[in-house]
Amino acid sequence: MTDRQGFRVELAPTLEQRARLGQHAGLSRVVENFCLEKVKAALEQREAEKTYGIADSDLTPVPWSAPALERLWRLEHRDRYRWFTEEGLSSRVPKEACRVRAAGFKNFFDSRSGTRKGRKVGFPDWRKRKHGSRFRYDADRARPLSARVVALPGVGKVSTFEDMSWLTDRIPDGRARVIGSTVREQAGRWWVSFQLEIDRTDINERRAVSSDAPACGIDVGVKTFATIVDDDGVVTEIHAPKPLKAALRKLRRAGKAVSRKRLGSSNRAKAVQRLAKVHLEVANRRADFLHKTTTMLARSKRAIAVETLNVAGMVTNRRLARPISDLGFGEFFRQLEYKARWYDSSVWAADRWFPSSRLCGGCGAINRDLTLADRVWTCGCGIEHDRDVNAARNLLNAMTLEQQAA
Repeated sequence: MTDRQGFRVELAPTLEQRARLGQHAGLSRVVENFCLEKVKAALEQREAEKTYGIADSDLTPVPWSAPALERLWRLEHRDRYRWFTEEGLSSRVPKEACRVRAAGFKNFFDSRSGTRKGRKVGFPDWRKRKHGSRFRYDADRARPLSARVVALPGVGKVSTFEDMSWLTDRIPDGRARVIGSTVREQAGRWWVSFQLEIDRTDINERRAVSSDAPACGIDVGVKTFATIVDDDGVVTEIHAPKPLKAALRKLRRAGKAVSRKRLGSSNRAKAVQRLAKVHLEVANRRADFLHKTTTMLARSKRAIAVETLNVAGMVTNRRLARPISDLGFGEFFRQLEYKARWYDSSVWAADRWFPSSRLCGGCGAINRDLTLADRVWTCGCGIEHDRDVNAARNLLNAMTLEQQAA
């Protein structure tokens, strides 16, 4: 059975290769803006044609799809962007840039019609340098050649800082196949992310959760990231590093340094690089914590009960927005779900309106006066509850009852 998975390694390019990577990132940005220009021009043309009474079926077609956008690029790039051919840049990058732009248009229409989950997305906007450097290759055009060398069309053979034996050992015998790749720059460092179709059977069986492992309920919160109650009564608390909170002083200092430098100066560019480095450190610390925590849970618990949080709604609270975003609740639940599938565990999510914190685990009464400030509360039946432990235990009991009923 194959699964979709990403595999990211940091590149170690030479100065010449860095320049080529930057050229391809610029090419991708140019093509995306070219596509948006053509779509907006077609829309404006249609509006003008409507004023002349032209029937809808005869109006100028809008190139929404990737093939239509690619066709326009092939027709015009020789005259408008001669440097593309002269510099010998990869032809696969414009192809993927057109697909990225077409996907943005589709997401906009799906979001507007309600067929796309999540918050509403707007109409695609112009891509600028400040939005970051990245570009894509289709299929296996970019691929690992050995444990520490990657082949990137238009760039050449680029060394990596990390060993890729885990991937290169699986490609020859068909256990892994590269279906796409993205090259991205952050804080002056370059990464390549391979999108894979991979057979994880041997890994999953070797690391599968034990059949006698406990089931658990998990309550997540701002003060204590996760309160875990096992079905054998063991209570465990996990505290998050809160990397953004820890780095706020450093971020403020780096941000002020950027604002004090003259626009367009080399000193400002260096200050921006230092600020980006701090942001990257924050993101890496958060990702490291989330991956280690979710892997531990998926490999040590046979069944996991969690709550369903409206994270997008929670961050609208100006007092909670920063700490909630710092913790990464949405990414925690996402990782937990796919890792549980890998390691033969299961994740059960309660209904969004399930009163896990307000429900008394003894008598079943609901405390409707409970506030976020109440960490401990006493029910009318006399039982004193720790808010987080009670919520985790209620989630575990609800999952157990549903499984028994099934």
